[in-house]
Parts: sequence; structure tokens; C-alpha cells
Amino acid sequence: MKKNRMGMALAALLSAALIGGCEAPSLGILDGKEGQTPPSTAADPTPGNDPSASETTSATPQESDDEKKPVNRPTLEETIQTVDGVPTVTNPDEYHVIVNKQRSLPADYIPADLVEPNVLFPYADKVEKRKLREAPAKALESLFAHAKQDGIELYAVSGYRSYRTQKSLYDTYVKTQGEAHAAAFSAVPGKSEHQTGLAMDVSGADSVTRLEQSFADTPEGQWLEKNCAQHGFIIRYPKGKEDITGYAYEPWHLRYVGQEIAEEITSKGITLEEYFSNSSPS
Repeated sequence: MKKNRMGMALAALLSAALIGGCEAPSLGILDGKEGQTPPSTAADPTPGNDPSASETTSATPQESDDEKKPVNRPTLEETIQTVDGVPTVTNPDEYHVIVNKQRSLPADYIPADLVEPNVLFPYADKVEKRKLREAPAKALESLFAHAKQDGIELYAVSGYRSYRTQKSLYDTYVKTQGEAHAAAFSAVPGKSEHQTGLAMDVSGADSVTRLEQSFADTPEGQWLEKNCAQHGFIIRYPKGKEDITGYAYEPWHLRYVGQEIAEEITSKGITLEEYFSNSSPS
């Protein structure tokens, strides 16, 4: 009976913590399919989960007014300050903000323009991870519409994640897998790109490859790598750049930076860190 109670408690903890995010597969418990409703059994289409929605969204990349301005390329040192002993970014609202294991968001940062993009989700729950900031949300709609025109069906899996949610997720890793594993596979609270509202994990209809590196070998993953930049997104954690980004290869993790920067980063095969510094994060 005691073991059963412990098992039930762990299950409840995981359910609460794994509201969504890149880190889920590495727990080895839910295999990246955390509380998801299969596309074929999802609730009736609603705004933000309407299969026909992408048909009415322009697939032509639209640059926002902010993107049309010349890109100011500050150095990493110019956008960081120490707050209570923590290296903290000074430009959290910039589309090109760099958040990583060495660069934290302000502790109380919450994007002011979070909205829910009108795209497909593999679940019906109305939760925070469906949201993005306004510009990347519109860009995601354009990206998904483009994919649909090419016969590719994409799903938005996990976007915005609050500091509180990230803390719950990270604490779950520590309790179930140990601190070393948590450090390798999960972002410390305040250092997750998902908190910026600029990142979205994307998948195809096949749940087997959802939030897995094998997604890169699917038609959806290959299409995404080829076309995401023209809509302002990059594959934030590319293969072979782990020593720079600090994270393993994540072909599903899209990060919005705007079309101009995205196309340059993609064409040169570099990371966001290299774009601003030509060196690893400092």
C-alpha cells in the first residue's frame, strides 16, 4: 500500500510538472507524450485548434514593422547585467534576446503580448503552453499555412512556459532523476527560452517522433528545417553546436528571431550566440 501511495504521488507530481516542453522525453517515463490528446481523438475544433484555420492564413511571410528596422547587433556583453548575483539579460522584450544557461531572464518577466496562435494543437486543453508573443504567433500561422499548402501537417506542442511552470518541471527532474540529469536536460528556472514567448516546439501528426530527435528524419522535420527561416524562425539547438548552445540537438524547437536574422543564421549554419558574438555564450 505504501508503494502504491508513493507511485500515485510521483504520477501526480509528473502530471503537474510536465505541462509541456522540450525536456519531457529525457525523463524516459512519458516518452515526450505528456497528457496529449491524439489528433484523431481531440475535442471538436475550436479557435486555435481548427483544422481549416490554416487555409485562411496567408502563407506569405509577413515582416512586422519591428523587423523592417535595421537590426542592431549588440554584443553579448552589452545585453547582460548582474542582478542579485545572477547574470540577467537587459533586453528581454527583443526578438533576438539570447537566453541560455549563462544568461537569465529577469525573475519576474512575463511577456505582455501573449496570444494563442490559430494553428493545430495535438491536445484540447486550454493551457499556457499554447501561447506565444503576438509577432511569433502570426509568423507561426503563416508557417503552418505554408506547410499545409505543401502537403505537410504540423502541430504546435509547447510554447510559452512561465517561471513557475519551469520551476515545477526542473524540480521534478531533480527529484526523479538527480541534479546532474536535471542540469543536462532541463533549463534552470529563468533560463528557459520558453519563458520569452518566442519559442514553440513543433511536431507532425506522429506522436512517436514528437519531441524526439528522430523528428528530423520525418517529412515534417525536413520541411521545417528547410522553410522555417523565411517565416522568421530558426532551429535554435542545431546538431553539432551543443558546446555553444549548451543543449542537445532539438529539431522540433523553433525560436522566433525575425526573418532577416533567421535567414542569415540558417544560411551560415550558425547559432544565435554565434550571430552576435562568433563565440560561445559568455
